[in-house]
Order: sequence, then C-alpha cells, then structure tokens
Amino acid sequence: VIIASRKLDACEAVAEELRAMGRRALAVACHAGKWADVERLAEVVYAEFGRIDVLVNNAGMSPAVPTHEVTEELFDKVVGLNFKGPFRLSAIVAQRMMEGEGGSIINISSTGGLRPSPQIVPYSGAKAALNAMTVGLAQEYGPKVRVNTISAGPFLTDISKAWTAEMRETCANALGRPGLPEEIVTTALYLASPYSSYTTASLIKVDGGLPYPPRYSRTYAHNTKRQTYAIARQKDNRHRWCARHRRERGARLCRRRRQDRFARCAGR
Repeated sequence: VIIASRKLDACEAVAEELRAMGRRALAVACHAGKWADVERLAEVVYAEFGRIDVLVNNAGMSPAVPTHEVTEELFDKVVGLNFKGPFRLSAIVAQRMMEGEGGSIINISSTGGLRPSPQIVPYSGAKAALNAMTVGLAQEYGPKVRVNTISAGPFLTDISKAWTAEMRETCANALGRPGLPEEIVTTALYLASPYSSYTTASLIKVDGGLPYPPRYSRTYAHNTKRQTYAIARQKDNRHRWCARHRRERGARLCRRRRQDRFARCAGR
C-alpha cells in the first residue's frame, strides 16, 4: 500500500498502522496538484513495487469564495488539485496497467460536480471534469483497466470539524444526516475488488440520497428560511402557470372544435 500526500508525517503514521498489520507500506510526500510531483510519485512506486493494481485519486479542496473574488492563483490551486493532478497520475498509471495485468482506478468526486452550488464554482467545474475523465479513460484503456467515480456527499471526515453542530447532525438528504467515513470505504472496496469486474465508466453516488438537481433561489447566500420561502414561491408559481396553461390550451381546443363543426355544417 502506498500513501501519498503533502504531509509526510501523516502518511508515515498510516503506513506504520499497516506495517503493524503485516502489510508492506510506503509513505511518499507528494503534492497531488503538481504535474512533476505526481510523475515522481509514479516513478517511486514502480521502482519499489513494480506495479500498481488500484489507484485511488482522493485529494481535493473546496474553499467557499464568492465567484467574483476568486483569484487566478486560487483557481489554479483548486483545478490543479481536483483535476490536473488526478488526470496526469491516472494517465501514467492507466497506460502501465494496460501494458501489464490491468487494474482499477477510482476517482473520488463530489456532489458538487453534479449539483453545483454558489461560491464553489471552480471546485464544481473541476469535479465535473473528473467525472468526464472517468468515462474517457475507461473507454480508452479498457477492457484491462476499469475506471469509476464515487460521487461523495457530506461525510464526517476532518473537513467536518469546520462545520456547525447542526451541519454535523442533519443533512437535506433522504437519510437526514451526514455519512460516516466507513460508509464510503465499502464502495471503494467494491470498485477495487474483482466483484466489480463488470463495472466501469460508472459514477456511484454515496450521498445519503441528495436530490438532483437542486433548486436555488436568488436569495440563496445567507438566509435559509428566506431561501426555503423563495423556493416554495417558485414551485407555487410554476403550479399556477401549469394550471393556466391547461385552461388556455383547453379553450383553444374547444374553439378549434367549434370551428371544425361549423365548417362541416356549412359544407353540407
């Protein structure tokens, strides 16, 4: 098992846990958003192990910033970590897998790539690109290489430490709560195992049943109650428009039928 991230000490801690279980583990310091770093990572791994059976692209960042305040530097960081790095590493590994015995690539995406939200536009765009990359790589390097995406919803990982207490307890999904880390691990294990041998170019949503697509009002940013009210008004106006449309359409049909009937009578 190879563990790679910017923080080598954190990688070493995980590697020690694996070694204690009798597994062979390697910790590598790597910035997953930098082209040269991921190329060096691939060289180190192939030199040490000779092959890669499963690649998991799990790095990401999603700072919430008003779109008009996003700098070029921040944009490049977000897109680099969420798409450029995984793209380059997947391309290197997929080619080696295809030349060897095959393997599985798992891209960890986000609901943001399917239901974009305000203030995380670069992140949503990068994750949408990651979703598209999954399909393209699966077509290009199959059948020996399988490539799939896990679209993750809200999970109680380290990022949740910055959430409010309410956000850690409730969620606007079918289950009404955020997920636990172990509830997404099982999906990754399935995609890494031979049991998913007929699954490729797929996107699996692990989000507790979030609705797609979301509906946003112009009052989104800061007032939840006002947002809910605005959405309710939008739905109500839509229902009213549908009812009016049906009435007008019915009236037009009646007029047309009367005209046809008069025409037939005149013809007689």
